[in-house]
Amino acid sequence: MWTMWSYMPETALLRAMCAFGLAFLLSLLTGKKLIQFLKGHEKGGQPIRDDGPQRHLEEKKGTPTMGGLLILGTSLLSIFLFANVKHHFVWICIVVLIVFGLTGFADDYVKIKKQTPNAMTAKMKLFIQLMAALLAANVITAATPNSLKSLLFIPFTDWSFQLSWLYSLFALIVISGASNAVNLSDGLDGLAAGMLTIVFSVFMVIAIVTGVPIFSETAVPYIPKSAEMAVVCAALAGGCVGFLCFNLKKAQVFMGDTGSLALGAALGVIAVILKHEIVLAIAGIVFVAETVSVMIQVAYFKKTGKRFFKMAPIHHHFEQLGWSETKVVYTFWGVTFVASLIALLTLI
Repeated sequence: MWTMWSYMPETALLRAMCAFGLAFLLSLLTGKKLIQFLKGHEKGGQPIRDDGPQRHLEEKKGTPTMGGLLILGTSLLSIFLFANVKHHFVWICIVVLIVFGLTGFADDYVKIKKQTPNAMTAKMKLFIQLMAALLAANVITAATPNSLKSLLFIPFTDWSFQLSWLYSLFALIVISGASNAVNLSDGLDGLAAGMLTIVFSVFMVIAIVTGVPIFSETAVPYIPKSAEMAVVCAALAGGCVGFLCFNLKKAQVFMGDTGSLALGAALGVIAVILKHEIVLAIAGIVFVAETVSVMIQVAYFKKTGKRFFKMAPIHHHFEQLGWSETKVVYTFWGVTFVASLIALLTLI
């Protein structure tokens, strides 16, 4: 579809726009059919936590899951058509999306068959995530210029730290951590997909700045071939926007682990490729808060036998305070948008 000269970094923005548009349109065109297919094969839909907000048991009962297939399918097709799949950075993103997507799919499948909110054991799921993340981290490190591969850049400063062999471990934590953070955030209609759309859009801009030579004089490092990540980010953002048309309250389908684990991992991989790992924590501050809230809740309960929050992850805490689901979602979107603007300031 594209001649070799079309894969020059300077065409990345145009190809990214095409990838976004195609993923979005395909999601709109195929979403209804996928939902009908899932309803026909998922008796009872996704099991709902009985310890969660009680209105969820009534409002969300019978809703099919595995909607992440819509995002992954449309995004991957767009990536294959508009990104240069010969680049290491592109195909490692594709592999991560598939591996983490299959892991989530297996988890969702068992949940549906056994009608239980808990399917794969945490240890099994974490093992698969860590192995895939370790592979991704090593491939990314090998494909990154030697002068940059082990550096950790501190935003808003000129500082960078040489992590040496520790960088692979750090990258592993970023990738697996991002995967689990998005997974924990996928608990309300439209919440995770909306925040992912915003953060993927931010990293599309970052990819253009780090990967196009004309921006090499900016405050961020120039990373050869990283402009292709703009196409990947745009495709994933387009898939998420299309999915939102079916996932906003009242959701016709849930993303499920199929989507959340894969999209979170892809976000972590892209941050590592672009050397903007800390910026990911800034733009994705809500994802971080969701994860930290669970960690605090578990640690506090083990120590005192009491709950620190009314419920974790923290989006459920606000629901228990009396906030409507829509208010929580839009507030968290707003916080993510503001945090993303701050993240973009690191490019100046």
